[in-house]
Amino acid sequence: MTALGRLTSGLRVKPVGNGGIDVEYSAIVFSQARVTRTVSELPPATDPDLPGALYVVATPIGNLADLSTRAREILGSVALIAAEDTRHTRSLLQAFGIATPLVSLHEHNEAARLRPLVERLQRGEAVALVSDAGTPLVSDPGFGLVRAALDAGIKVTPIPGPTAAITALSVSGLPTDRFAFEGFLPAKSVARKNVLAELLQEARTLIFYEAPHRLSEVLLDMAEALGAERRASIGRELTKRFETMYYGTLAELAERSKQDPDMSRGELVIVVAGLTAARSAPLSIDADKVLRTLLEELPAAQAAKLAARITGEKRSVLYERAVQLQK
Repeated sequence: MTALGRLTSGLRVKPVGNGGIDVEYSAIVFSQARVTRTVSELPPATDPDLPGALYVVATPIGNLADLSTRAREILGSVALIAAEDTRHTRSLLQAFGIATPLVSLHEHNEAARLRPLVERLQRGEAVALVSDAGTPLVSDPGFGLVRAALDAGIKVTPIPGPTAAITALSVSGLPTDRFAFEGFLPAKSVARKNVLAELLQEARTLIFYEAPHRLSEVLLDMAEALGAERRASIGRELTKRFETMYYGTLAELAERSKQDPDMSRGELVIVVAGLTAARSAPLSIDADKVLRTLLEELPAAQAAKLAARITGEKRSVLYERAVQLQK
């Protein structure tokens, strides 16, 4: 057993009578103990009256006050919580006075965990699934367990709550009627540009998660592939103390990211406008002819750049057309 400790600035949450809580913004001191046990060794359900099922529970993405009353009740009543990182989730549970047993479930051990977890579910026990933050399975582990539970005829119940993607979309100032969540783009530039090229004609608003240290290069790739003038927003540290929103074109945001080190600190969500009707307007006959001729000898990016100089058309529009012609 190894004792662990963490000091985090945030909300102090104290259970009070009748299932309520007191919330106070201050410092939370978590004292943790790491214990390794197999799934079958963990104790039975805290609340035997809770229907046996797999509960997919959303947890806060930064602000502890965003944990719903229903989520607290479920987490305190199930037999077991399968968590992406037990240390992280234990801190959350301790803040609310919850002592439910934990077992890890992440990308490296999910396959091995499935059978014992499904067996407990088949015995009628209630199990909760959580990620480190937000809604499980959304760029987080858990798909294998949900699929295995459904295949075994076990009820899977959602306990909704925060999701960084939807939180960022709601304040992006971009259309919300239709959108596509793309998660994390590839880490390497070539692969990333290939994915972005496939999204060039996408009319829906696009949502991406991104690592802070890659922000500048990702924005530059987006500006090149999707168009420098396309509108976008970046949500940084959403719901946390240093929450910040940035708005502008992809070119403007890319330039700002090189000058503002704070943009590359913390967790990020990038929301990008889809292709608009104006952007998809047809080229003139002359411009299209020039582009077709250049594509016989040059890659799409070079052909678009040269065609823009010859015709005066926007390079981004020409590049989109070049990609279409090459399909």
